[in-house]
This record gives sequence, C-alpha cells and structure tokens, in this order.
Amino acid sequence: MKTNIRQFRQGLGMTQQELAESVGVTRQTINALENARYNPSLILAYKITKNLGKDAIEEVFVLDEND
Repeated sequence: MKTNIRQFRQGLGMTQQELAESVGVTRQTINALENARYNPSLILAYKITKNLGKDAIEEVFVLDEND
C-alpha cells in the first residue's frame, strides 16, 4: 500500500520518531509504512491520519490495485 505519510509528516516539520510516539508505535514502523513494507491496521491508519491533520484515510493511504 502506498502512503503519503512522509510528505505530510515533513510538511508539518515532524520526525518519524515524533509521529511514532504520537500514535503509539516504533519509529521503525513509521519507516516501514513510508516505504510500503507494512500495511497498518485500520486503527493505526486512523490515528496516523488524525495526527497528520487529515480528515480522510484515503488522503494518507492509497490502495494500489495490485495489493
């Protein structure tokens, strides 16, 4: 699954560590999400979306038809 986490996070001046702490995961998890190596649970996707100041999960997470 592709994500826009990195772009939104950097736009807010937020580090991977800061985002990770705010949603209750490790920095490595955020890195894996940003590099499309991990698909989050719905709850984690929602938390990340809200912490990035977005209203819709679809703004942050892009379902690739090949996934």
